[in-house]
Amino acid sequence: MCDKSKCSCKKKGGQAAASVVQLLESEFTKYLEKPSNSLLRKYLTRDVFDKLKTRKTRFGSSLLDVIQSGMKNPDSNIGVYACDPEAYTIFAALFDPIIEEYHEGFKPMDIHPPANWGDPSVMPKLDPENKYIISTRIRCARSLENYPFNPTMTNEHYFEIQDKLSRALESLDGELKGKYYPLKDMDKETKQRLIDEHFLFKEGDRFLQDAHACEFWPNGRGIFYNDKKTLLAWCNEEDHLRLISMQMGGDLTAVYTRLINAICKMERQVKFSHDKRLGYLTFCPTNLGTTIRASVHIKLPKLAVDLPEFEKIAGTYNLQVRGTRGEHSESEGGVYDVSNKRRMGLTEHEAILEMGKGIAELIKKEESL
Repeated sequence: MCDKSKCSCKKKGGQAAASVVQLLESEFTKYLEKPSNSLLRKYLTRDVFDKLKTRKTRFGSSLLDVIQSGMKNPDSNIGVYACDPEAYTIFAALFDPIIEEYHEGFKPMDIHPPANWGDPSVMPKLDPENKYIISTRIRCARSLENYPFNPTMTNEHYFEIQDKLSRALESLDGELKGKYYPLKDMDKETKQRLIDEHFLFKEGDRFLQDAHACEFWPNGRGIFYNDKKTLLAWCNEEDHLRLISMQMGGDLTAVYTRLINAICKMERQVKFSHDKRLGYLTFCPTNLGTTIRASVHIKLPKLAVDLPEFEKIAGTYNLQVRGTRGEHSESEGGVYDVSNKRRMGLTEHEAILEMGKGIAELIKKEESL
């Protein structure tokens, strides 16, 4: 747990400083002059803005912390981030409709189901002939209990979280056994090699930069991986923890089983932030609930000829099509990252099954063209 003598979570929520409200008014006025199709623009009406502009959480976070990235980047799809666990309550008038739209109708009175990993052995065989799927990965996100999220974290928070997570990660055994590497101590060549291999995150995403998610870089950040690099963990990239199970090919059962083993062992070591209604709490509202993103790197050349149509077809199966390196990236060599979109209102097992069935349908569609 964070040091209560230093941590801003000791503060009580209340009124935002007058200077913050004044800056909010100024930036909001400028933002409204820019074209935007983001969910922030759709749901941050003048009435909602006036209702929330003077509020702050007990961690000291304001509406400015929530919307600053979306205001600076009107081309954002979402445009909001939660600055701490309490933000989802204090700024619910903005978060709730965004959550409802993104997570396919998860309404303010809905309750996310308890965790249920189910039976990995019933997963569908996605691409037994290895014709389309290059690799499969499943990740989940976690935030440590009693800590804020970006951008409210202090330099001390980053190091405290890294210390707790690195010790828990290095306690993993068997095929999960590996080593944690702090980004601060990593040489440039190693960093670039891990980035090129799609293992390591990197600084520079403007959406996260403008959300103040890259403060004190590279302090308190790092990567863990096992010997075969089939289990990775990112510390303090966007969330406190991103745990990733991956391997070449389309063996969904193996990838899912490894993730279950790792996260269950981690949960015996550290406590994660969880809400009875929203599930596991994360920095971005798109990752709430199960936090599960199951994805494949896949080549579907016939479908990809018409990318908007490809995205439309994928959407009918609640799938999202992204570039090779994920969000805000382009396809490399015709390879796309296709993943489940829904993470709330269904269990972990149901999320993986939905993704698997959707990928199987896309492959059938490709073969019919």
